[in-house]
Amino acid sequence: MSKIPVLALLPPVIFAAIAGLFFGGMFRDDPDALPSNFVGAPAPPVAVEPIPGFTPFTEALLTAPGSKIVNFWASWCAPCRVEHPQLMALKAEGLPIYGVNYKDDPIKAKRFLDELGDPFEGVGADKAGRMAIDWGVYGVPETFVIDGDGKVVLRFAGPVTETILEKRIRPALNAN
Repeated sequence: MSKIPVLALLPPVIFAAIAGLFFGGMFRDDPDALPSNFVGAPAPPVAVEPIPGFTPFTEALLTAPGSKIVNFWASWCAPCRVEHPQLMALKAEGLPIYGVNYKDDPIKAKRFLDELGDPFEGVGADKAGRMAIDWGVYGVPETFVIDGDGKVVLRFAGPVTETILEKRIRPALNAN
């Protein structure tokens, strides 16, 4: 009977350990979640410029009673088109949605909303991206659920699909 050298067992043991870590990572609660220091804290300040022809988005709106959504978007953003039907559906349900038009041309932003519909109760331009930085936005689209006290309940990076709407956004809205 021959003995297997200890060093010969090392590669399969390392492989099994790494495979176990990857396998366990596949079953995390929310693999798409990006951490946010704002969840549970008051929403950061609103610093947007008005866009002619639209109702302005002001900081006072964030502390109004009831849940609301703040959505960072742009006309040049393809995933923003993907999520737009979900935003329109939420608007039809009476949920206030406030839009932050990120680093965009106001004329193109208006065309985008004229074409697809305007889900926003208030909208403003973040031409330099300063508000996005203050809110910890990685890129557009990003969506924040805000409670009636002006606190961030959820941050979601990426397009709000039907699945995300049902599994992430609605539960956060209903938790208030």
